[in-house]
Amino acid sequence: MSVKVLAVGKKHEKWVLDGIDRYEKRLRKPFDVSWQLLPHSARENDAARGEESERILAKLDRDAFVVLLDERGKNVDSPELARTLQGAFNAGRNVSIVIGGAYGVSDAVRARADFVWSLSKLVFPHQLVRLILAEQLYRAQEIAGGRPYHHV
Repeated sequence: MSVKVLAVGKKHEKWVLDGIDRYEKRLRKPFDVSWQLLPHSARENDAARGEESERILAKLDRDAFVVLLDERGKNVDSPELARTLQGAFNAGRNVSIVIGGAYGVSDAVRARADFVWSLSKLVFPHQLVRLILAEQLYRAQEIAGGRPYHHV
């Protein structure tokens, strides 16, 4: 079991890559993460959303537990995120986390998601979301393992 992140967008900028690397070095199965970056559509609005969503759906494993990052999703604390991910792992499912493009994702991607997660009501740049996600995966791993990284 593992975590795969599907993100629409350009490769990680250096400052993001440095931060992600910091957390990835600490991640262990099943919380280890792989990244798959999907290109932006050259289109706009609904056409871009549709094209990018098709790419996302094509990359999702049939039996994966899919987490969609969306500012309209459920806002959870770190322990609840850890329980959600650990529950998927306990059920024998890999986790795929989707970060859509600038125009969001289609209803088909939203319907495929097992969990729609909001980092915040604020909207963040995609590069920053990737770094926050890497840290939250590390935090979830530590919470699930009963280690003291997360202080309540």
